[in-house]
Amino acid sequence: MKNLDSEITLEYIRASGPGGQNVNKVATAVQLRFDVANSPSLASDLKRRLILLAGKRINTDGILVLEAKRFRTQEQNREDALQKFYELLQKAREKPKPRKKTVPTRTSQEKRLQAKKKRGETKKLRGSKRGLED
Repeated sequence: MKNLDSEITLEYIRASGPGGQNVNKVATAVQLRFDVANSPSLASDLKRRLILLAGKRINTDGILVLEAKRFRTQEQNREDALQKFYELLQKAREKPKPRKKTVPTRTSQEKRLQAKKKRGETKKLRGSKRGLED
Protein backbone atom coordinates (compact mmCIF):
# COMPACT_ATOMS: atom_id res chain seq x y z
CA MET A 1 0.00 0.00 0.00
CA LYS A 2 2.97 2.32 0.53
CA ASN A 3 3.64 2.36 -3.24
CA LEU A 4 0.05 3.43 -3.86
CA ASP A 5 0.29 6.29 -1.36
CA SER A 6 2.97 7.96 -3.48
CA GLU A 7 0.72 7.70 -6.57
CA ILE A 8 -2.28 9.34 -4.88
CA THR A 9 -2.73 13.10 -5.22
CA LEU A 10 -5.05 15.02 -2.93
CA GLU A 11 -6.53 18.38 -3.85
CA TYR A 12 -8.51 20.51 -1.44
CA ILE A 13 -11.54 22.36 -2.78
CA ARG A 14 -14.44 24.32 -1.36
CA ALA A 15 -17.36 22.16 -0.37
CA SER A 16 -21.03 22.97 -0.74
CA GLY A 17 -23.52 22.38 2.05
CA PRO A 18 -23.55 23.25 5.75
CA GLY A 19 -20.76 25.18 7.39
CA GLY A 20 -22.05 28.73 7.77
CA GLN A 21 -19.67 31.53 6.82
CA ASN A 22 -16.80 29.09 7.03
CA VAL A 23 -17.95 27.26 3.88
CA ASN A 24 -17.02 30.18 1.62
CA LYS A 25 -13.55 30.65 3.10
CA VAL A 26 -12.04 27.24 3.77
CA ALA A 27 -11.35 24.46 1.29
CA THR A 28 -12.52 21.46 3.30
CA ALA A 29 -13.60 19.05 0.56
CA VAL A 30 -11.02 16.62 -0.76
CA GLN A 31 -10.57 15.37 -4.30
CA LEU A 32 -8.47 12.20 -4.47
CA ARG A 33 -6.90 11.39 -7.84
CA PHE A 34 -5.25 8.12 -8.77
CA ASP A 35 -3.97 7.22 -12.23
CA VAL A 36 -5.28 3.66 -12.59
CA ALA A 37 -4.30 3.23 -16.24
CA ASN A 38 -0.61 4.09 -15.73
CA SER A 39 -0.09 2.73 -12.21
CA PRO A 40 2.97 0.46 -11.98
CA SER A 41 1.78 -0.87 -8.60
CA LEU A 42 -1.35 -2.62 -9.90
CA ALA A 43 -1.60 -5.81 -11.95
CA SER A 44 -3.47 -5.56 -15.26
CA ASP A 45 -6.44 -7.72 -14.13
CA LEU A 46 -6.77 -5.61 -10.97
CA LYS A 47 -6.72 -2.42 -13.07
CA ARG A 48 -9.46 -3.80 -15.30
CA ARG A 49 -11.71 -4.72 -12.35
CA LEU A 50 -11.03 -1.37 -10.66
CA ILE A 51 -12.01 0.52 -13.82
CA LEU A 52 -15.25 -1.48 -14.06
CA LEU A 53 -16.09 -0.91 -10.39
CA ALA A 54 -15.31 2.80 -10.49
CA GLY A 55 -17.71 3.49 -13.38
CA LYS A 56 -18.28 7.24 -13.80
CA ARG A 57 -15.63 8.07 -11.22
CA ILE A 58 -12.93 7.27 -13.81
CA ASN A 59 -12.32 9.78 -16.57
CA THR A 60 -11.28 9.05 -20.17
CA ASP A 61 -7.58 9.32 -19.26
CA GLY A 62 -7.95 6.44 -16.77
CA ILE A 63 -7.72 8.67 -13.70
CA LEU A 64 -9.92 7.78 -10.74
CA VAL A 65 -11.42 10.86 -9.05
CA LEU A 66 -13.05 10.43 -5.63
CA GLU A 67 -14.61 13.33 -3.74
CA ALA A 68 -15.11 13.49 0.01
CA LYS A 69 -17.08 16.38 1.47
CA ARG A 70 -19.15 14.69 4.14
CA PHE A 71 -17.36 16.32 7.07
CA ARG A 72 -16.60 19.91 8.02
CA THR A 73 -12.86 19.44 8.50
CA GLN A 74 -10.21 18.88 5.89
CA GLU A 75 -8.57 16.11 7.91
CA GLN A 76 -11.77 14.07 8.28
CA ASN A 77 -12.54 14.44 4.58
CA ARG A 78 -8.98 13.36 3.68
CA GLU A 79 -9.38 10.23 5.79
CA ASP A 80 -12.81 9.60 4.25
CA ALA A 81 -11.43 9.90 0.71
CA LEU A 82 -8.56 7.51 1.46
CA GLN A 83 -10.96 5.05 3.09
CA LYS A 84 -13.25 5.15 0.02
CA PHE A 85 -10.24 4.52 -2.22
CA TYR A 86 -8.95 1.56 -0.23
CA GLU A 87 -12.45 0.03 0.02
CA LEU A 88 -12.83 0.29 -3.77
CA LEU A 89 -9.38 -1.27 -4.20
CA GLN A 90 -10.32 -4.10 -1.81
CA LYS A 91 -13.47 -4.85 -3.81
CA ALA A 92 -11.44 -4.92 -7.01
CA ARG A 93 -9.01 -7.41 -5.44
CA GLU A 94 -11.78 -9.97 -4.99
CA LYS A 95 -11.78 -12.16 -8.08
CA PRO A 96 -15.25 -12.96 -9.37
CA LYS A 97 -16.29 -16.59 -9.01
CA PRO A 98 -16.45 -18.27 -12.44
CA ARG A 99 -19.97 -19.17 -13.51
CA LYS A 100 -20.61 -22.88 -13.97
CA LYS A 101 -23.04 -23.77 -16.71
CA THR A 102 -25.88 -26.03 -15.62
CA VAL A 103 -28.24 -28.22 -17.59
CA PRO A 104 -31.89 -28.56 -16.53
CA THR A 105 -32.79 -32.06 -15.30
CA ARG A 106 -35.10 -34.26 -17.34
CA THR A 107 -37.76 -34.06 -14.60
CA SER A 108 -37.72 -30.26 -14.55
CA GLN A 109 -38.01 -30.16 -18.36
CA GLU A 110 -40.99 -32.54 -18.27
CA LYS A 111 -42.67 -30.51 -15.51
CA ARG A 112 -42.23 -27.35 -17.56
CA LEU A 113 -43.76 -28.94 -20.67
CA GLN A 114 -46.69 -30.37 -18.66
CA ALA A 115 -47.39 -26.93 -17.18
CA LYS A 116 -47.35 -25.42 -20.69
CA LYS A 117 -49.78 -28.07 -21.96
CA LYS A 118 -52.13 -27.50 -19.05
CA ARG A 119 -52.05 -23.73 -19.56
CA GLY A 120 -52.76 -24.22 -23.28
CA GLU A 121 -55.74 -26.44 -22.53
CA THR A 122 -57.13 -23.86 -20.10
CA LYS A 123 -56.87 -21.18 -22.76
CA LYS A 124 -58.41 -23.41 -25.41
CA LEU A 125 -61.52 -23.86 -23.24
CA ARG A 126 -61.94 -20.09 -23.16
CA GLY A 127 -62.73 -20.09 -26.90
CA SER A 128 -65.59 -18.21 -28.53
CA LYS A 129 -69.20 -18.84 -27.46
CA ARG A 130 -70.70 -19.25 -30.97
CA GLY A 131 -72.94 -22.20 -30.12
CA LEU A 132 -74.36 -20.59 -26.96
CA GLU A 133 -76.22 -17.60 -28.49
CA ASP A 134 -79.65 -16.73 -27.03
